[in-house]
Amino acid sequence: MPQNEHIEQSIKRHGRRLDYYKRKRKREARMPHTLAHYAKKLHGLKAKMYNKKRFAEKVQMKKTLKMHEKKDTKSRDVDKTPQGAVPPYLLDREAQSRAKVLSNMIKQKRKEKAGKWSVPLPKVKAVADAEVFKVVRSGKRKKKSWKRMVTKVCYVGEGFTRKPPKFERFIRPMGLRFKKAHVTHPEVVSDLCLLICVFVRLSVC
Repeated sequence: MPQNEHIEQSIKRHGRRLDYYKRKRKREARMPHTLAHYAKKLHGLKAKMYNKKRFAEKVQMKKTLKMHEKKDTKSRDVDKTPQGAVPPYLLDREAQSRAKVLSNMIKQKRKEKAGKWSVPLPKVKAVADAEVFKVVRSGKRKKKSWKRMVTKVCYVGEGFTRKPPKFERFIRPMGLRFKKAHVTHPEVVSDLCLLICVFVRLSVC
């Protein structure tokens, strides 16, 4: 088990408190009051930065609400308006088109989903650093962000020893460290558990 997942493991084994969701709901309901109280107490540069952040959040929220309001709108299409006399029962739906406006976020999610399962899969796929490494904040105020936690499977050698946690830049969780790999032999048709060998090519000048 990775050293930082004891809480998740405890929740899986024993579940949550009986009043967990009730307390969570109340805490979320109190949050605007807490934030307002915090904003009143701030002054100087911190207040400027905090207000700027809150302003950006409110703008984003208003944009989202506007996009959802525009989802089902009726708009008149001038090009489709028929020439000449129109019977009265057709006047209501005269050249109306229902515009389905999806928010940018939903469109982006759809694009990601489409790209996720694209076939054929590339043999060697470049992985972004943000996907492989998760930023771990440290220090009393959680201001230092030089540590990284590896989120993918990684190879470690036979004589691997962790550095002291205080000085460990790349944290490799125990569950993701591998020395062996399961390999299927095509001719024998059997699975073999083999050691991973890493060949280092040295160039001699």
